[in-house]
Amino acid sequence: MGSSSPLKRRNRAPSSVFSLFLIFLCLLDSSNAQSTPVFACDVAGNPSLAAYGFCNTAIKIEYRVADLVARLTLQEKIGVLTSKLHGVTRLGIPTYEWWSEALHGVSYVGPGTHFSGQVPGATSFPQVILTAASFNVSLFQAIGKVVSTEARAMYNVGLAGLTYWSPNVNIFRDPRWGRGQETPGEDPLLSSKYATRYVKGLQETDSSDANRLKVAACCKHYTAYDVDNWKGVERYSFNAVVNQQDLDDTYQPPFKSCVVDGNVASVMCSYNKVNGKPTCADPDLLSGVIRGEWKLNGYIVSDCDSVDVLYKNQHYTKTPEEAAAISINAGLDLNCGYFLGDHTEAAVKAGLVNEAAIDKAISNNFLTLMRLGFFDGDPKKQIYGGLGPKDVCTPANQELAAEAARQGIVLLKNTGSLPLSPNAIKTLAVIGPNANVTKTMIGNYEGTPCKYTTPLQGLAGTVHTTYLPGCSNVACSVVDVAGATKLAAEADAAVLVIGADQSIEAESRDRVDLNLPGQQQELVTQVAKAAKGPVFLVIMSGGGFDITFAKNDAKIAGILWVGYPGEAGGIAIADVIFGRYNPSGRLPMTWYPQSYVEKVPMTNMNMRPDKSNGYPGRTYRFYTGETVYAFGDGLSYTKFRHSLVKAPRLVSLSLEENHVCRSSECQSLDAIGPHCDNVVSGKGGTAFEVQIKVQNGGDREGIHTVFLFTTPPAVHGSPRKHLLGFEKIRLGKMEEAVVKFKVDVCKDLSVVDEVGKRKIGLGRHLLHVGDVKHSLSIRI
Repeated sequence: MGSSSPLKRRNRAPSSVFSLFLIFLCLLDSSNAQSTPVFACDVAGNPSLAAYGFCNTAIKIEYRVADLVARLTLQEKIGVLTSKLHGVTRLGIPTYEWWSEALHGVSYVGPGTHFSGQVPGATSFPQVILTAASFNVSLFQAIGKVVSTEARAMYNVGLAGLTYWSPNVNIFRDPRWGRGQETPGEDPLLSSKYATRYVKGLQETDSSDANRLKVAACCKHYTAYDVDNWKGVERYSFNAVVNQQDLDDTYQPPFKSCVVDGNVASVMCSYNKVNGKPTCADPDLLSGVIRGEWKLNGYIVSDCDSVDVLYKNQHYTKTPEEAAAISINAGLDLNCGYFLGDHTEAAVKAGLVNEAAIDKAISNNFLTLMRLGFFDGDPKKQIYGGLGPKDVCTPANQELAAEAARQGIVLLKNTGSLPLSPNAIKTLAVIGPNANVTKTMIGNYEGTPCKYTTPLQGLAGTVHTTYLPGCSNVACSVVDVAGATKLAAEADAAVLVIGADQSIEAESRDRVDLNLPGQQQELVTQVAKAAKGPVFLVIMSGGGFDITFAKNDAKIAGILWVGYPGEAGGIAIADVIFGRYNPSGRLPMTWYPQSYVEKVPMTNMNMRPDKSNGYPGRTYRFYTGETVYAFGDGLSYTKFRHSLVKAPRLVSLSLEENHVCRSSECQSLDAIGPHCDNVVSGKGGTAFEVQIKVQNGGDREGIHTVFLFTTPPAVHGSPRKHLLGFEKIRLGKMEEAVVKFKVDVCKDLSVVDEVGKRKIGLGRHLLHVGDVKHSLSIRI
């Protein structure tokens, strides 16, 4: 189980027993929940506080922070380094709990948030991997905005904090990873766009001051974190060996986008080591990159309790004082847990860290709380003061949860039987261990939802259904083949809802294979054989499975992947199956055959293939083997056609007279320099436009994701295929539209070389959208 720290156990995805314990704690705490929010500078209640500069809202936040820090003793400062901020009564500063979660809705994971009779639940959106499958950036931001509104509403009645350690933007590199469900998938561009827009939804206020925060988001887990517990290899001791090319090309882009484009208020460093150094003790990764290169406006927090882990599990330092000092000196501002509270004073006395470094850390923490209005007095008199229980679980919010699920659901196979006509179905057999689940639908880092609509309830709301789980749970150690086949043989059609749950894939629980759990495959195969009518497979999971058998089974008329679809999952599934919604989701990750994981260890972090040892590479960008389903796969009930309207054939780069490539053969150019300011293409400028005409050639309205990919020249181990952009459009039957992509040569058509520098490959670049391919040559 790794370290025995109770705090770390609490941050792991709960087992069923632990889930009950968490709920018990929530109920226990909620009975004592405050009816008012926690805040500092209550001048109305204590007029003497008005004399303090840090309570003066008329002066700049930076000056207020400096005033506050200067008033604190060393012991009081150390109390600001831990996730439970110790109150300073003499200065009117209350205790504050930093740790709250909002991965896909306000969560009860983390001690900062509770549900009560006043607010019994919050809107539970689909798990992130399904929302990402929508490829709809406006949806990402809309969900974040609803979550932050509900969080503020709960804060106003003393049930939530203002700092949320979400989203998870790690790359879903390996299908076995138990936490892949929490991420936007395997592609750096999609993950970056999700990160930026969800963070903006959480953080952006209706205030004229752009520096203010609605709630403070946190992008995690920095960096190259994607092994939890695989065949005895645990995240607490795992050393991710990552070359600079993969780090800058794959693992870092979502975090960079979080900070640079999303202006995120926090980044969380991870448990693992990267190239021998714990991430929370690496000054190059923290002070150098996050704070230095990317200019983080906020605080860096440890995972719970990473500093304890680097000392006790990784034995990176000989003493706890050294662990405290090395983390603070590296740029860590806040410790989820108590380790810095317990050992920092001794580290100061030993001369391992100076008080100025502590001042810097707590200044970043206080700066974030100032931006949230925590030091501005009564929140009821501030911009979001009118929010309350009435603003949580509103009909509009719950409809957005249903719409997010609809947009994310991916139709992987359809022989023509979908959508089902309700008029043609007298009886629908609904079978499978996930057919009538509730909590399974919301995945991990969950909260109490407003309500549930299960798949069975959703389907039964349209046609008469008969139901049998077939297995008692997803482990499916015992299968009722006789009962299931009898049901299917008597019905006009059958829907099998199978897949996984947190007992199969979760935090601290990676999978060892890609097969359906237990005897689920046997259940599916036998039902398909016995069924009177068409059989439809609905897979509920975070990661993919090797379902080649079902893909090739002619009796299985349709396959849908529904992720963990959130509180309204049953509504969305029924809407897609019965054609009330035309599916538009696309896979945000590759589905591999079982043979892939038999030869590829999870611990190999290399993205690129290696012919010398048969290593096939990872993700659609580099993988060279066979797939079950590919990144971007997904069907619609209508047909979309693409045709090229506009794209250049040639882009010429103008080099300065003394450039080395003017006199010698060059395969690539640096993606910075004067030539990036003087790209000649058509009318000139640094970018060109690609225009694609899209036509809906079917008989119903549909929503379509247009992907623009490029295959660059084979230099610097470039990707086989790389996503440049995507756009979501809605077209009526026989309607057409032109989708425009702006392509910046130096930014979009460059690749990362072996030492982490961006280079423009000279020669032929192949642009492709669907079946349309276009050759583009970049020359000097």
